[in-house]
Amino acid sequence: MTKLDPRRHAFRDDLAAESLRGVVDAPRYVQGEPRQVAVSTLPLRREPRDDANLDTEALHGETLVVFHEADGWAWVQLDHDGYVGYVPSEGLGGIGAPATHRIAALRTYVFPEPDAKAPPRGMLSLNARVSVTEEGGRYVPLDTGGFVYASHIAPVGHHAPDFVTVAEGFLGAPYLWGGRTSVGLDCSGLVQLAAGAAGHVLPRDADMQEAEAGEPLDIAGGAELKRGDLVFWEGHVGIMTGADSFLHANAYHMAVEHEPFEEARRRIKDAGFEVTSARRLAAKPER
Repeated sequence: MTKLDPRRHAFRDDLAAESLRGVVDAPRYVQGEPRQVAVSTLPLRREPRDDANLDTEALHGETLVVFHEADGWAWVQLDHDGYVGYVPSEGLGGIGAPATHRIAALRTYVFPEPDAKAPPRGMLSLNARVSVTEEGGRYVPLDTGGFVYASHIAPVGHHAPDFVTVAEGFLGAPYLWGGRTSVGLDCSGLVQLAAGAAGHVLPRDADMQEAEAGEPLDIAGGAELKRGDLVFWEGHVGIMTGADSFLHANAYHMAVEHEPFEEARRRIKDAGFEVTSARRLAAKPER
């Protein structure tokens, strides 16, 4: 049988997704049930335990497929990037109305009424998906209840013009392995979120992005780096903000940091890692 990456293919010793029948051996195959993230963010862990590694996070309104539920955990595959893991079942709901908008600010509050003085119900993060029931006011109502500030959302399909500018907005956000919000995120989470806001659909982890994002640059052959290029080390990725400047979420600063590229390159080399490649996203993503 073909060896598949378990991060993006739903199979375990006891079961597998029906779509993998004939591809992997499993005692049983499951079609799965479509569900939706009903909370602000939902941790996706490697194992069904609160202390298991955080691999990524699912955002409000994102859809997924549940293959198995037990003891308060659901084994799922996310629709937007195919990541597989365990999420708390209590954060899932049924499939609601199709999303009309995405959150276009780093984060925004959901208020119980269209009033900034009202105690907020919660917070939504960049790229979370919502369904707006009425437009035209300073605050807009959501089909799930509550109101968000109208300037903090954008219609689905309306993309930010420059993903680097989006990424720069995360400057100072704390580093969190597996994180995918401005409350905490890792290097590839920053790249995926910022690029996603600009319409680029990228995989979740740095090694996947290195293999699949945009087109490779022949930096060994003299190709010059420019704003928007992605630079990779083993297990790490960052974004060029100019020919000589660099932005990345990293565990050295424990934050998203903007610094001279050569300074970062030397420091990472001193830690034992050389640049492995660079890639350039298309000027305009495919729509």
